[in-house]
Amino acid sequence: MPPESSYEITTATQPRPHPLAYHPDWSRPPRMLPEELPPGVQVVTLPGGMRTLAYTQPATHTAPPVPVVQPIPAWAKTTALLAPTVGCGIAAASVGISYAAPGLIAMSHALWSAVALIAAGVVAIPVILRAARRPTDPARITQNITATGLFGRANGTINHR
Repeated sequence: MPPESSYEITTATQPRPHPLAYHPDWSRPPRMLPEELPPGVQVVTLPGGMRTLAYTQPATHTAPPVPVVQPIPAWAKTTALLAPTVGCGIAAASVGISYAAPGLIAMSHALWSAVALIAAGVVAIPVILRAARRPTDPARITQNITATGLFGRANGTINHR
């Protein structure tokens, strides 16, 4: 094992530049001519004192756009004119229905009465017709059958009385 060597600790008096700011073989950072800078790029000084290239946004102070008065479209005018008309029509219809309501209720009662009368007629008419056609006494049917011999032909009469 080699003998221990001592190192002297010193503090830097100048701030070190960023390691990517220049190549280690150069003694100082390369300089660009102002004509070589692309548009939007400027040389800026950072808070640590280092100068570098940076993209900057140009400060543009544009006035707010002046509002242009636009004409009202025809469909908007038509809708605005139709809205009160439709509203008044609905109001008039509701007033008319409120005045007609008692009559409508009476008509509905009359219609239900007519339906009940028709239903009763459909049931009652056949019952009445059947009762009117029915005879008072039931029919009496008599049969007289006569035959001669064991295998003779049979003759008969049927009487409805």
